Amino acid sequence: MKHQEGYLKSNRATNIYYQYWLPEKDPKAIILVVHGLAEHSGRYMNLVNHFVPSGYAVYGIDHIGHGKSDGKRVYVERFQDFTKTLKIYFDMIRDWQPEKPIFLIGHSMGGLIGAAYLLEHQDELSGAVLSGPGIKIPDHISKTLILAGKILSILMPKAGVSQLEIEGISSDPAVVDAYINDPLVYTGKITARLATELINTIEHATKHGAKIRLPIMIAQGSEDKIVNPDGAQFLYDLVSSEDKTINIYDGFYHEIFNEPEHGQVLNDVKQWIEKLL
Repeated sequence: MKHQEGYLKSNRATNIYYQYWLPEKDPKAIILVVHGLAEHSGRYMNLVNHFVPSGYAVYGIDHIGHGKSDGKRVYVERFQDFTKTLKIYFDMIRDWQPEKPIFLIGHSMGGLIGAAYLLEHQDELSGAVLSGPGIKIPDHISKTLILAGKILSILMPKAGVSQLEIEGISSDPAVVDAYINDPLVYTGKITARLATELINTIEHATKHGAKIRLPIMIAQGSEDKIVNPDGAQFLYDLVSSEDKTINIYDGFYHEIFNEPEHGQVLNDVKQWIEKLL
């Protein structure tokens, strides 16, 4: 396995960190990992260690304001900064790996970024896997709270408004401890602007999600407390893909790739991708 890393310029000329892992031989396909809120691409080593020995290349990027990338933590001017930067990286990968099938795997906020990306660029991909996608507004967030957040996003866009329930990421205490002690993970409050941009993008994806038609797999932990787990079925019903699969993992928490039984999830994902290959 070969590991490479570097920096690219985002659509706003911000320094964005990327890394990738290559198999010993020419890869049979490419996996593009899109990470979730407050974390970074280096937290997907279970996925890397599962796929690269099987002949896949895995590429990851740290979103603006995340991980090793520049920018105020968990802040973004517009949600499109995520998708436009992802497109820049995608085009780099396409240049490095011409004609190879590329599969997007997006987790949590990365699932929402992935869904938004598919609405613009699905024809360039061979398929997508969205894990615990943040595609449905949680039930406890009222319309009044959303309106207040949008006002705060204009007046004080960088103010902190809410925090992730860290214990909900995995049922494995070691994963939670590693998350808390990871210097590249941000454990503070989400900014008002990003919170509002998330909600705006959820509304956009809900309105236009039926335009998604490429092969798609949606994977969800039944005991997810970070995102609304009903979003998985909602998204599955929404998309127009003829080839679509949904897997609900009973008892799994939010980070299904980091649960004790993550091997089952990764095997399911690999079998699904290899059917398409």
